[in-house]
Amino acid sequence: MPILDSCCRCISLKTGTIITGVLGIVISIITFIVVLVTDVKMQTIVIDTLPPTVVKIILAINLAMTVLISVLLILGAVKRNKYMMLPWVALAIMLAIGLAVSVIYTAVNFYVHHDTLNGTIWLVFGLLTVALYVYLWLVVFSFYQLVKEGGVIGGYAKPPYRG
Repeated sequence: MPILDSCCRCISLKTGTIITGVLGIVISIITFIVVLVTDVKMQTIVIDTLPPTVVKIILAINLAMTVLISVLLILGAVKRNKYMMLPWVALAIMLAIGLAVSVIYTAVNFYVHHDTLNGTIWLVFGLLTVALYVYLWLVVFSFYQLVKEGGVIGGYAKPPYRG
């Protein structure tokens, strides 16, 4: 049973799923370019002693995987193939949790260093981003459920079971 009937109340779940996949690819490519051309200080939350170059390599690998999984999502939506959509569905909810933790950690870090303006801005815009990400996950998950219930694999319907 799908959770949502449509995306943004005006487009189909399939179209919303394809748009979500395209957004994932575009944002990953833009992020990769920004990381390459700017000198932004990045660190990981768990192991904050890694050199910046290692953190950039880890981020580049994550972005490449995001592009690959987003391409699979788009192809899965077009072909109505739940198996091609499943990696994105599984990974995206974990990334949403990771994003929420990262936003809260960074905001708290600003507050600890008495930078309340940046902490508040980071918290507000970060949590709005998490909410949007979770909504897009719900759109994709709803379409995944729809495809799963329909028994459609690769564009072909399963024949009914005759026992």
